[in-house]
This record gives sequence, C-alpha cells and structure tokens, in this order.
Amino acid sequence: MKFYNLKTRSHVEVPESEVRKTKLERKTSNGVQVRYAMTATHGGSNLFKFVSEKDYTASSAKEATK
Repeated sequence: MKFYNLKTRSHVEVPESEVRKTKLERKTSNGVQVRYAMTATHGGSNLFKFVSEKDYTASSAKEATK
C-alpha cells in the first residue's frame, strides 16, 4: 500500500502485511462521525492514511489495537 511520508516528503510502498486498519469515531452535535484510516510504521516513521469505508472493508489488513 502506498503512503506519503511527511518526514522524507516522498511516497513509500509498505507491504500489506505491515498495514493496520483503524476506525476513528467522535461525537459531534449532529451525532457520531466515523473516519476510516490505515496506519503503518516504515523506517522509524509512523504513517497514516485516511481511506473510504469501501476501501476499509475491502482491505485484508488486521485491526489496530488501541
């Protein structure tokens, strides 16, 4: 999966086995907002990428532990 590394300002390719998926929920005045994201660590940097719900459910990545 392709991530953008902010430290090196370049795109990096991370193997699917190292990617974790997470669901972020927060309360708003209109209800609960849900965001879907993929996380990984590459070269000592934590990488983070927002994805759509479709990509989140289609991914075979493991759930991240909190």
